[in-house]
Amino acid sequence: MKNSNSTPETENGMDTKVFDHIRDTLNSMFDIDKNKITPEARLYEDLDIDSIDAVDLVVELKSFTGSRINPDDFKSVRTIQDVVSAVERLMKP
Repeated sequence: MKNSNSTPETENGMDTKVFDHIRDTLNSMFDIDKNKITPEARLYEDLDIDSIDAVDLVVELKSFTGSRINPDDFKSVRTIQDVVSAVERLMKP
């Protein structure tokens, strides 16, 4: 059971605010149907994100997190859950 001080989370423990931002960003930047953007969705295979799109996403996430993002940190990212986890790590104090 969550206490009132916890951050909003989805069923699998990811931050809902981060997930929602990523989903909204993918929808607005790449016109991807929000229903297709699930934690398990694979960026390249399921959502048709290419390497240039991935760089654009990293640039946008930099403004969201307020942190410098090294594109190499995102080389192992394969799913939406991976992106959320990487962003959550960047946002930790």
